[in-house]
Amino acid sequence: MTKQLLIVEDDPGLQSQMRWCFSSDLEVAVANDRESALAAVRRLEPDVITLDLGLPPDPGGASEGFALLEDILRLSPQTKVIVVTGREDKENAVKAIGMGASDFYQKPLDADILIFVVNRALRLAELERDNRELSRHRNGTNIKGIVAASPQMLTVCRTIEKVAPADITTLITGETGTGKELLAQALHDLSHRADKPFAAINCAAIPENLLESELFGYEKGAFTGATQNKKGKIETANGGTLFLDEIGDMPMALQAKLLRFLQERTVDRVGSVKPIPVDVRVVCATHRDVQQLVSSGDFREDLYYRVSEVTLEVPALRDRDGDAIVIAQSLLKSLGRQMDRTQLSFADDAVKAISAYSWPGNVREMINKVKRSIIMADGKRVTANDLELDCDQSFTDTLLNLRQVREVAEKQAIVQALQTSNYNMAHASRLLGVTRPTLYNLTDKYRIETSPEASSI
Repeated sequence: MTKQLLIVEDDPGLQSQMRWCFSSDLEVAVANDRESALAAVRRLEPDVITLDLGLPPDPGGASEGFALLEDILRLSPQTKVIVVTGREDKENAVKAIGMGASDFYQKPLDADILIFVVNRALRLAELERDNRELSRHRNGTNIKGIVAASPQMLTVCRTIEKVAPADITTLITGETGTGKELLAQALHDLSHRADKPFAAINCAAIPENLLESELFGYEKGAFTGATQNKKGKIETANGGTLFLDEIGDMPMALQAKLLRFLQERTVDRVGSVKPIPVDVRVVCATHRDVQQLVSSGDFREDLYYRVSEVTLEVPALRDRDGDAIVIAQSLLKSLGRQMDRTQLSFADDAVKAISAYSWPGNVREMINKVKRSIIMADGKRVTANDLELDCDQSFTDTLLNLRQVREVAEKQAIVQALQTSNYNMAHASRLLGVTRPTLYNLTDKYRIETSPEASSI
């Protein structure tokens, strides 16, 4: 990425000298007053700015330079500002550093020193940018609100990143509490519609007789109490994204009207005969098995194919390898900060309990338990009891013992290879990628029978 330097200097001669100090791999722009400098900051977002404090209309003082410094730090706080002062003007240099400038440089111009100071600021800006990038990706995903390290969830997140730029209707399925709405919001945030509305409606939470008017809106006088025209959620989302949560619970009569909207992209308000064109991206979610609903006649098959141009299946927390403890640690940190208990950490029994528990309520349940544990913890260590998790100690020890896990997997692989090869040891050893003597040693170690007759006894 090309680095950008902005030189703010009202002296054309000095401006030119400073500009030619830098090599072609650094893009250099110039400005000679406060107004042009701010325009350049907005347009270029420079990594580093050299700022002469003596700018018009106060070239002999520093008031305009200080005012511009405040504007820059407010507008672009990541930009490194190097103030340029006179040789005897140390007081203003110190004041500028106190205001937030990263460094200062004193006239007259010395090319070597100027290059050194600017390169040091560029390096600092680059390090801070890399650090922000690492922090954003520390949980394996840059999707806001999603903490994931498991291959199962990272696959979902990568799919979200690929699907988001395309205006394609998406169906998100998964158990309650797995974060379906967060993923729907991510589809919106990563799309070209990000600066437009995101309107969400829960189809299961609104009574059937109100859901139609909530979705499609109504005209004044359409029914008792309709004293004025009202836009529905679909119109509210115009230009942006409409999220239909729990679409599997949508009444059959309303499914037909939703299908027509998806086909025509027009809205018929309740009580109106005039269609209103709407441009929205539709994302749906449900915890129910939609294909089963189609088979039972509770969900229209043609609507199912309309809303599932792309289907994302969100795994339950128990099926996300290693994510439980990663998410719990993240929640303890964020919730602890909110509740002014930032020094908390999990005790060993809590770590084991979190890993062993099946989390039937998924992340939503974990949020509640971690929040309770922060309140209940006596010292700086959150215990399994604080989390209200009571698991068998011997089970958790076995779960976390890598040697035992490896032995179980190894034994299962050997048995499967023997069965697949009809107990031909040469064939089985090739399937397993080991020599025949090694296979014999392993079957002896695990006391695995090497003939079909013996194993069937």
